[in-house]
Amino acid sequence: MSTLQEETHNHALLDRRVLVVEDDPTVSEVAATYLRAAGFIVDAVADGFTALQRVMQTPPDLVVLDRMLPGIDGVEVCRRIRANSAVPVILLTALGTEEDRILGLEAGADDYLTKPFSPRELVLRVQSILRRSIVEFAVESPVVFGAFTLDPSARTAARAGEALALTAREFDLLAFFLKRPNQVFGREELLRAVWGWTHGDLSTVTVHVRRLREKIEADPTHPLVLATVWGVGYRLEGAVRTNAAV
Repeated sequence: MSTLQEETHNHALLDRRVLVVEDDPTVSEVAATYLRAAGFIVDAVADGFTALQRVMQTPPDLVVLDRMLPGIDGVEVCRRIRANSAVPVILLTALGTEEDRILGLEAGADDYLTKPFSPRELVLRVQSILRRSIVEFAVESPVVFGAFTLDPSARTAARAGEALALTAREFDLLAFFLKRPNQVFGREELLRAVWGWTHGDLSTVTVHVRRLREKIEADPTHPLVLATVWGVGYRLEGAVRTNAAV
């Protein structure tokens, strides 16, 4: 990305709303302080029920959500948010096990950070996710592939004319494959290309592929569109892609 593009993206992120859901006052204050310093409007709440009310009343652009909350835990909050909204969710978890991270991702989280975390890393993760929603000056042509139509500029996708309700990461993952049909990509490659991570938990990719299959496959347990190439990675099957006229 050029310096001009980066400055444009950073300016476009100003005044985006971030909801921080964290019952530890110190963690909440530090996260909110760093996010505000980066130009975000931050609302902070300490429990899941209040968080759900805020998401309905004043929809944020992104939610930073603690895994362990009083009353209703973060995984259930994420699940309820995801039932009605595609707002990006970053899960904060003090439980470092792979099973716990997978549980959060399967509930619909787009990303996660393990406590203790760097507040600067949190800001970078928030910026990374929200930058993907910024429309570039150069309009990118919609992609047509089999039954799928994807408009990168509008960030909309449809299958056989039916709109797909995708989270931010699910959209990015589908867009990556639709632009590169019949090519095999390993989980490490996808983690770098779609998430922008040079290292991380590969189960993040596995869970997102599973979630995407639930939305694009007739039978997710026997995928025919997004196929597994055993021992290698994943491949989008089908005819040669074409670009639709803008």
